[in-house]
Amino acid sequence: MNFTAVSIAMAPEHLLLAGIVALLILDVVSGRARAALPLAVAFVAAAAIAAAWLGFTGWTGAPFPGQFVLTPPAAFAKAIMLALAVPVILFSKDDFGEGEFYPLVLSSLYGVCLLASAESFLTLFLGIELMSIPVYVLVLLGYRRPESAEAALKYLVLSGTASASFLMGASLMYGSTGSLGLASFGTALSSPDLLARTAVVMVVAAFFLKAAIVPFHGWAPDAYEAASVPSTAYMAVLVKAGVLVAAARVFGTAHVAEPLVGLLAILPLVSIVWGNLTAMRQPGLRRMIAYSSIAHAGYLFFAFLGDGPGRFQAVVFYLAAYGVMNVLAFAALPSNPVDVERDKLENLKGLSHTHPFAALLIGIAMLSLAGIPPFPGFIAKFLIFKNVMAAGYTTWAVLGLVGSYIGIYFYLRVIQFMYMSPAAAATGRAPSRGIAMGASLLCLAGSIVIALLPALFLDRL
Repeated sequence: MNFTAVSIAMAPEHLLLAGIVALLILDVVSGRARAALPLAVAFVAAAAIAAAWLGFTGWTGAPFPGQFVLTPPAAFAKAIMLALAVPVILFSKDDFGEGEFYPLVLSSLYGVCLLASAESFLTLFLGIELMSIPVYVLVLLGYRRPESAEAALKYLVLSGTASASFLMGASLMYGSTGSLGLASFGTALSSPDLLARTAVVMVVAAFFLKAAIVPFHGWAPDAYEAASVPSTAYMAVLVKAGVLVAAARVFGTAHVAEPLVGLLAILPLVSIVWGNLTAMRQPGLRRMIAYSSIAHAGYLFFAFLGDGPGRFQAVVFYLAAYGVMNVLAFAALPSNPVDVERDKLENLKGLSHTHPFAALLIGIAMLSLAGIPPFPGFIAKFLIFKNVMAAGYTTWAVLGLVGSYIGIYFYLRVIQFMYMSPAAAATGRAPSRGIAMGASLLCLAGSIVIALLPALFLDRL
């Protein structure tokens, strides 16, 4: 491909790179400049628009054959993930109005975009590391709690273990198939060779660690709770999305057979049940969302039991519905100068009386995450379990649905605190600033589009 074609195919990545450079120059020239936030939003929004344009025009190409490929579904996946990052950046103003948050987020998003177009294990590993390394800093950034350093270290060590497992799996994959292309995973899936099967298990284990599937979930609650609210939202939405899109790229359309079916069914099912049960006992929204994300990771990995052609569609649509509601819940939280008090469920009591619009938005987010119709979360779960049943795994689908019902309790508990409890004592809680409320409205608009026009997304994925 010529230079022009490469530039067009990688337009979202190039715009993010330009944003990183611009933010760094701005920081060097002006110090802690207030222009950082609008600049970051402009470049991420431009990258999202570029990705959507590539998808709508049906642009297809391989700027680096065997390493990086662009297809319309990959372009739309990038557009969705970049669009989800815009409200996260917007409502970060309360926490990081002039800080290092923005170049770190754009650097991580560059890795997320690489994952959607990766065609080999080398590119995939590069994308995973580019996505993950800035997030280690985001957990620590702000240092608002004494446990932030411990949480960041725990995340670093376990994420590093996942990277090591992934590299070993890719090495064994090369040894058994002679290729580092993602298509070699499908070859290894159907191979009776022990080396190939070991490679598959190690790659899947790496994804389980990155996505916080039980029993590899220990880092998530501590990291989510210790990070600032925007950083937690970024981890819960964009990092989760990047990992699952990477997994979808690796599995492709390959048929999953025993014994991998058991691995892809049992551990995700345990994650669904354990995540939902443990979330019931959490005193804060961030920690509750951490266990909720463990359960949602279980739903997402169930998608790989389904038929190959529908996997990528089901995963990306679920990530869009799940992501927009998670960001909505965090963006609508009233601000509080004391970080540890901001998301305590006890402090949400009576929120409908003190901040009715914020309570309404958080309530919508909770109902959608619980999978209650007609909210987009219901459509996303329906699509996942429909594909699992169509593939003949009815028992696993039923067990997964039963496990998902457990989660309804703790989501409704948040609504009960906001609408059916007397107002909490004054804790310094203040209404969210206009820019955070604007981010909430963006998420609300996105959720309405997903709920009313799901085919708009599904047909393009």
